[in-house]
Amino acid sequence: MNARRSAAAQPQRKPSAFSGGRLWWHFMIDGAVLTVLLGLGVLGFGPTFGHDPHYLLAGFGAIVIGLAVAAAGAHWRLGLVTMIGLAFAVYMIFGSALAASSTAIMGFIPSLASLRGLLLGIMLSWKQLLTLAPPVGISVEVMVVPYLSAFVAAVVAGTLAWRLRSAYWAMIPVIVLFITAILFGTAQVFLPVLRGSLLSIAAIAWLAYRHEMRRRENAGSISANQQVHDASGARTSLLRRIGLAAGVILVAGAVTMAAAPALTSSASREVLRDTVIPPPDLHDLPSPLTKFRDYVKNEKETVLFDVTGLPKNGRVRVAAMDNYNGVVFNVDPNSSASFSPIGDPSALGSASDGGGTGVDLVIDGYQGVWIPSVSVANSLRYQSASGPTPTLYLNKDSGSALNLDGVAKGDSYSMDVAFPSVDGNKLAGSDFGSVRLPKLENVPAVVGTKANDIVGEADTPLKKVQALEGALQREGKFSNGLEGQAPSNSGHSAARVTKLLSGKEMVGDDEQYATAMVLMARHLGIPARVVMGFYLDEKDPNNGAPSIKMKGSDVHAWVEVNFSGLGWVPFNPTPDKDHVPNPPEPQNASKPKPQVLQPPPPPQEPADLPPDSAPDALDTDGKKNNQAGILGQILMIIGVAAIPLIIIALPLVLIVALKTRRRKKRQTQGLPTDRVSGGWSEVLSLATDLGAGMDTNGTRRESAVLLNDAFPASSTTTALLAERADAAIFGPGQPSEEQVAMYWQNVEHSVKGMSESVGFWKRQRARFSPRSLLADAQARARRKALTRDAQGQEQSWRSRGVALSSKLSQLFKKS
Repeated sequence: MNARRSAAAQPQRKPSAFSGGRLWWHFMIDGAVLTVLLGLGVLGFGPTFGHDPHYLLAGFGAIVIGLAVAAAGAHWRLGLVTMIGLAFAVYMIFGSALAASSTAIMGFIPSLASLRGLLLGIMLSWKQLLTLAPPVGISVEVMVVPYLSAFVAAVVAGTLAWRLRSAYWAMIPVIVLFITAILFGTAQVFLPVLRGSLLSIAAIAWLAYRHEMRRRENAGSISANQQVHDASGARTSLLRRIGLAAGVILVAGAVTMAAAPALTSSASREVLRDTVIPPPDLHDLPSPLTKFRDYVKNEKETVLFDVTGLPKNGRVRVAAMDNYNGVVFNVDPNSSASFSPIGDPSALGSASDGGGTGVDLVIDGYQGVWIPSVSVANSLRYQSASGPTPTLYLNKDSGSALNLDGVAKGDSYSMDVAFPSVDGNKLAGSDFGSVRLPKLENVPAVVGTKANDIVGEADTPLKKVQALEGALQREGKFSNGLEGQAPSNSGHSAARVTKLLSGKEMVGDDEQYATAMVLMARHLGIPARVVMGFYLDEKDPNNGAPSIKMKGSDVHAWVEVNFSGLGWVPFNPTPDKDHVPNPPEPQNASKPKPQVLQPPPPPQEPADLPPDSAPDALDTDGKKNNQAGILGQILMIIGVAAIPLIIIALPLVLIVALKTRRRKKRQTQGLPTDRVSGGWSEVLSLATDLGAGMDTNGTRRESAVLLNDAFPASSTTTALLAERADAAIFGPGQPSEEQVAMYWQNVEHSVKGMSESVGFWKRQRARFSPRSLLADAQARARRKALTRDAQGQEQSWRSRGVALSSKLSQLFKKS
């Protein structure tokens, strides 16, 4: 007898989730559908990784091994803690081949570097992915994101699909993965219509299939021994359901395809990287345009860099400037967040079909943080003369690149360049593009007056730009202000632009004319910016040579205007160097007047400054703002890094919260007998979580015997609880509040003894185990089913009674 009781008290393993009567290929269909649904979410990472196939290997490989872990857990009925441990082991073992092949031995054998990257990537890869400019490369620091997110989603989706009767819950991790790929992606929308339609259609079809399987299982359990005689009716019913399902799928697909273009037509799309990327501080960087006259005057014959592969009339650009404050044109500091660290220098993610031109640069006398680049670079392979490659920053909107450590002599890099060609017919019919540009400040009034006079009645976008360009070229005179040339002040401040546009003659060089044209264009609402770079004149014999030595005299500034569908198109407002100013007219010499010594002005007392304008106060405010900004960035990084922890901890916290709520409800709600019964249920729930096989149909005394064998340390208290619960529930009247409180004290003592009788890890496993919650849910479902059956039986007897009464009354009337 004792042996039988001990055997019954031991944890009884539940049968496999795959032994419920369904055919094996039904579960294979579940796995295939989940692979497709989760794979649609993984495809959302494509733009972030430049559609490199390595991210597909990591994502889809994670889905396969994640579903395998879920299948193993469903077959052996593994608990939550065991599942987490198994999943972590599988994640580390297979991660070297799927996500850390660059650091693994032979590309797939785990190494210390690959294991370290996988472990740290759980915490740090999310921030790393958001702070790199796409494509982010294939290092383990970023590959962990699609690998880990797809793996966790697959484990959870497979577990919910194969352990729960309802498959609807399995769609939650599918949707979470889909949204994660969007949040950690780019503003580029990847196949929105196709992916959205496939997700809707596949999900609806699979859920309908699972619902039909569940209906058949229920029907089979009700009438296991009854044969269906109406085969024709059954066939008609099946065809009707298939037709209905097909109609729902077609409608869902049509609605998705119709709504997707409207939902994805926005020009801008908010993603996490737009708010998380810590931008480089451009406020302390001088404008490249301020060095223009220095190149012309002091470095005229200095070789700045050697460039190989530049085609005829090709241009090397340094920076594109769109912000003006009345003193200088510069890169907008407020939009510096678009300068992102280059994740994969060998593929910057620009549209390239492999037909680009190779251009190589070797730095000589050039200095600064701005990297000279060429047009639209599809790749940038940088080699620093000092050794390791520094962190490079890229702004794709302006085509500008930064090396905050400074470009030094001997640095070399190669680019794969796509030189865009502008179709004149398309340009003539194009409107201006819609781009975000900063508001210009301190623009002189003469700019607007001059712009309106020049444009006049020009009726197309291209004609307006050509009118500004042509007027400056025709009316302007060229002078760098060097020795032997007409006087021409450097700079492009508001005063210098005013002198250029309102003087008797317009005299200046590229710096002033490019600035003047952009200011006039922006006054007219034309999206324009100033670009500084280097190129050879058309008449230069070296123009188009295989190798060119760019000198300071080759510096230029030009204007770029954005046209819809064509991007930024260059314009040159600077007049030819042959257009020199007219010589000044001779003036009559005047006799100088004798100088009169003026008395010195009286001394003045220094003005009292308000407290807030004192240097110390201003410096303190600046420090406070700086500290607040740094603290905000730190908190944001910590928040992003905590995302995986929150995802892992959320189910555990939810289980603990549900158990706490259940305990409070059992102890405080209902009649005294209900609260006593709730105390006994609390003991059984803990026993279930600790793995003791409890018979839900047994009496309290029978359950106490099983608990006595499973937890001998608390056997006395357990037997007493069972006896007092029966006495309180089946005895006369209701127990007093003191008796209920005393009963719950005994419950606390019994629960404590049961917990202390097992090891630490088993206690933690029981704390986060959902077994008792699932058992309560099953018990509630059985009670509802019994209630419905009882109500149906009662209704049936009532109907029969009414029919019998009706027949009896008719018989009495006839008699």
